[in-house]
Amino acid sequence: MAKKMLIDATHAEETRVVVVDGNKVEEFDFESVNKRQLAGNIYLAKVTRVEPSLQAAFVDYGGNRHGFLAFSEIHPDYYQIPVADREALLAEEEAYAKAQAEEDEKKPKPRSSSRRSRGRSSTKSADNRDATISEAADIGSMDVVDLDETDDNAEPILDFAADQPASEPAAQGDASEAASVSVSEDAGAPDQDGTDDASTGEFDEASGDDNGNGGEESVDRATGNPDIESVAQEDEREDIHPRRKPRARKYKIQEVIKVRQILLIQVVKEERGNKGAALTTYLSLAGRYCVLMPNTARGGGISRKITNASDRKKLKEIAGDIEVPKGAGLIIRTAGANRTKSEIKRDYDYLLRQWEQVRDLTLKSIAPAPIYEEGSLIKRSIRDLYNKEIDEILIEGEAGYRMAKDYMKMLMPSHAKNVKHYADPLPLFARFQVESYLTGMFNPTVQLKSGGYIVIGVTEALVAIDVNSGRATKEGSIEDTAVKTNLEAADEVARQLRL
Repeated sequence: MAKKMLIDATHAEETRVVVVDGNKVEEFDFESVNKRQLAGNIYLAKVTRVEPSLQAAFVDYGGNRHGFLAFSEIHPDYYQIPVADREALLAEEEAYAKAQAEEDEKKPKPRSSSRRSRGRSSTKSADNRDATISEAADIGSMDVVDLDETDDNAEPILDFAADQPASEPAAQGDASEAASVSVSEDAGAPDQDGTDDASTGEFDEASGDDNGNGGEESVDRATGNPDIESVAQEDEREDIHPRRKPRARKYKIQEVIKVRQILLIQVVKEERGNKGAALTTYLSLAGRYCVLMPNTARGGGISRKITNASDRKKLKEIAGDIEVPKGAGLIIRTAGANRTKSEIKRDYDYLLRQWEQVRDLTLKSIAPAPIYEEGSLIKRSIRDLYNKEIDEILIEGEAGYRMAKDYMKMLMPSHAKNVKHYADPLPLFARFQVESYLTGMFNPTVQLKSGGYIVIGVTEALVAIDVNSGRATKEGSIEDTAVKTNLEAADEVARQLRL
């Protein structure tokens, strides 16, 4: 049965989106005026504190709490070092990225799995689960240049963002400023030389600290689904966040980054609990078919999920024909595998226009200030969730319908006919029996068809799932019962994690 995307936009205060397969909810997301997504947004920020013990900085970007910026996520253009040293660092990073890309291309590509080899695909998806981001989104990289010295060839925005004078450090001697910090096991303790490759750290600060808290690296409940293409699911995290070259031992964050320095940052991980957002200065803009990374020197990249040799060769040629600015990178996403050169080029041009808008607005802004937002939930859902398996998009609410229709005409004009306005008296979610499902969605106990059930427990460090056979007694032996219950639970767990 074909899937449908249902969008409830009747109330301006809240928008809800589900993807249903028959009466089964496959995807669910919502957005309210009081809680909007931060991940993927770009801000002009100011450094409020440099923490040598973490080799990280806390920055004020205008959020509820100050964000956490690891040293490995700070572009060398922001280092307050001689221009020659900075250029040498950039050359090393570019060479490193090129070598990694060549190495990846030489690795044998796994055979594309069919539906019969579902087990292998599920295993791969599970292996990649911890390395992916939510709700897009998980994306971040962009070019920013420091102009300690005049450079006629430098881009204006890069000069502005990187060369803000670092005023004398603000007083930080208060005892209340002392933080009780713990770095998550995933991030690892920063090295003595500040070469911690983890993009985010987990930490807590004293409750009386006004400087806020940083990001965390705990287990997310978002997982990948091969049938639903999105930035955070279908494309591996290493495609969007390439491996950073370890910093030279001579550089430490306290030596090259100063308090009150201005940075252009992107949110990688949402705020959670008493922890602030995780940030990066490697910004990126995601489109339908490609991702533009203006300051990551990696041109012509192809998503690792595209394993067919002929497809990769074709896309490599297309990417090679696209003129990407020096020092920038372009990755073609999984959704672009079967697209023509003109479609991919049109998507790239759209991202390039967005980047120009980001640069122009940055020059006119005073930190902290918002520069770019990922867009409304309706636009993100069409961009990231819509695929060939979804035969129609039903939208309840006139304003939401017009927004979706216009965006689809711009993104994929031939598919605009699939966007339809739902105007029946019976509410959209009630008609497709979605409302009753959403009511019980946050119940920790989920029943299985066989009579068994799973219990989902969420803690700050992890998500624990207990599988119970319950009333499942049809099998002839305890081993058969356990196998059948576990197989059924595996499918349900994957669906619950997506939700």
